Amino acid sequence: MLYIKRVTILLAGFLAAIKPVLCQDINPDNIKMTIEYLASDKLQGRATSSPGEMLAAEYIANHFRQYNLEPKGDSAGSYFFHFQCKYNPDKTDTIPEHTTERRGVDVAGYIDNGAPYTIVAGAHLDHLGLGYDGNSLDPNPKGKIHPGADDNASGVAGVLELARYFSANRKGQKYNFLFICFSGEELGLFGSKKYCEKPTIDLSKADIMINMDMIGRLNDSTKRLLVYGVGTAPPLVRIIDSIPTVFSIKKDSAGIGPSDQTSFYLKNIPVLFFFTGEHADYHKPSDIASKINYTGEQEVLEYVISVINSIEKMG
Repeated sequence: MLYIKRVTILLAGFLAAIKPVLCQDINPDNIKMTIEYLASDKLQGRATSSPGEMLAAEYIANHFRQYNLEPKGDSAGSYFFHFQCKYNPDKTDTIPEHTTERRGVDVAGYIDNGAPYTIVAGAHLDHLGLGYDGNSLDPNPKGKIHPGADDNASGVAGVLELARYFSANRKGQKYNFLFICFSGEELGLFGSKKYCEKPTIDLSKADIMINMDMIGRLNDSTKRLLVYGVGTAPPLVRIIDSIPTVFSIKKDSAGIGPSDQTSFYLKNIPVLFFFTGEHADYHKPSDIASKINYTGEQEVLEYVISVINSIEKMG
C-alpha cells in the first residue's frame, strides 16, 4: 500500500492513469433526513453538553450500529467517547448550557478491512445551541435556536453517508476507516483535541484525516468547492488536480484552520478539509434545513469518494 506521507517514483505514472470513480450510491434523501433531524427544534441547536447534543450523538451511533461499524468509543462496545472541557465567556450567566464545566461526547465507528493503515473521516456534531456562548453573529442571539443545518449537520450527514457507502463496499479496500463526529468544535475544537490525546485507534497508522464542515450550501452557478490541506502531504495536490470534476476547486495548502482537521494535523497526520463556503446565515438562527442544497451535497460526497478511491489506487 502507499503511505501517503511519502512520495514514490511511480506517482507520475499512476496519476496519468487515473480515471474518475464517481459513486452513484450517495442518497440525497438520506442527507435530507439527517440534516432535518439534527437541525430540528427538538435538538435546540446541539450545544456542547446539552440534551440536544446527546440526541444527536445517539442518532449517529444508531446509524453506525445499523451499518455494522465496530464501536470505537472509550469503553468496550460503546460508540461514545466522553470528555470534559471548560468554557465560559460570561461568568455571570447562569443558563444551564453555559457553564464552566462541559461534558461533550464524540461518536466513533470503525470498519476493519484488515489493512495496515486507516483513513479517518470526520465532522463536528455540535453547534451554538440557544446562543449563550458568545459565538453567534445574530445581534440578539440569547434564547434563539441556532439550528446549524449547514454548520454542521451537513458534515455529519456526509460522515453517515460515507460510512454507509464504505460499509457496503468493502471488497478490495486497502484501508480501514474510522468515522467520527466531534463535540465541542464550536467552543475550540475540544472534541477532536481530546480524541487525539487519547485515541481509540493507533493514530500512527492513520494515513489521512478527511474533515467535512459546512458542505451543504454549494452554489450551483459557481460550483466552488474549497479543499484545504493539500500541502500536508506531497501527493495531495496532484491527486486533487487529477480527478475530472464539475467543481471549481479552490485549493489551500494549510493543515491548520478553524475546524477539526487541525487536531489531526498537529499529530503529524495529513489532512483534507472540504468546505462549500461561508454565507449570510453562518452562525445565525437562519441556518436552517430548507436552505441546504441536497443535490449539491450529494455531488460533494461523490467527489470525496473519488478522492478516497484515488488514494487507495496509489497502493
